[in-house]
Amino acid sequence: MTNKYEILIPEATYHVYNRANGSEKLFRSEENYRYFLRKYIEYISPVADTFCYCLMPNHFHFLIRIKSAHYLETLTGFKTLSGLTTTEKEKLISKHLSLQFSHLFNSYTQALNKQENRKGALFMRPFKRIRVNETKYLIKLVHYIHFNPVESKLCYLPEEWPHSSYPNLISNKPTFIDRSVLINWFDDLQNFKYIHKSKSEKINF
Repeated sequence: MTNKYEILIPEATYHVYNRANGSEKLFRSEENYRYFLRKYIEYISPVADTFCYCLMPNHFHFLIRIKSAHYLETLTGFKTLSGLTTTEKEKLISKHLSLQFSHLFNSYTQALNKQENRKGALFMRPFKRIRVNETKYLIKLVHYIHFNPVESKLCYLPEEWPHSSYPNLISNKPTFIDRSVLINWFDDLQNFKYIHKSKSEKINF
């Protein structure tokens, strides 16, 4: 059975996703999408590399890889790791990383609550994360993430949805996404685009 609440450990890759409580929407305007990404870059980019993402009206997906323990130990808040056993370090690192996501969700919720004059939690708790180990599954997952708006009939093609990493991945625009690593999983950009022309059930390896 898949564990949706994996411990977050250095140099591991995860599918991170979450949704709004009940029938609420996470994003009510174009600026909401942009603000959430700015907060994501503020809180998550220091501790993890991001390979792709998709923001949907009521949920989101990210594919990330946690940075190395050596790097994390240089960050404020992680410096208490020295002198601990490996197990103790893993637990403390996972706690710190989960806190970074909590800061992201809380800061965004506070801003949206102020905008909409609402109160209370916005996101489901805890957020879900599944560890990913196989490259073949990574490729299917990237496709699945980018095809979310197509499957939801919000657009006809992945490149038409402005709130995912796909438009930036097929361009030369500056991005916080680790474009080179992700494209390398597909061998090259041409194959990356080709695979994204098919629906999920038609992808074979």
